[in-house]
Amino acid sequence: MPTPRFLTLDDVAEILNVSWSQAYALVRRRELIAIQIGGRGQWRVEVDELERFIQQKYAEARAGTVPPEPAAEADTGAPAAASEQRA
Repeated sequence: MPTPRFLTLDDVAEILNVSWSQAYALVRRRELIAIQIGGRGQWRVEVDELERFIQQKYAEARAGTVPPEPAAEADTGAPAAASEQRA
């Protein structure tokens, strides 16, 4: 089976070893670019975009330019109206 082009937020969360809410927060803040697909507007992240994100975070770490963590909003989870229906 070929490697999939797109990942779900569950896949992204697993790869980054973070919660689904944290992965969704990255998308909301547009740190990680994602698109919405289908009638339920489920988020998908292209594998190349995830790799770009990871490389950018390594570059920031090497340069010592890692921005401070935003307020606790990142871990509050998805707002009910905008949350993805999880299968």
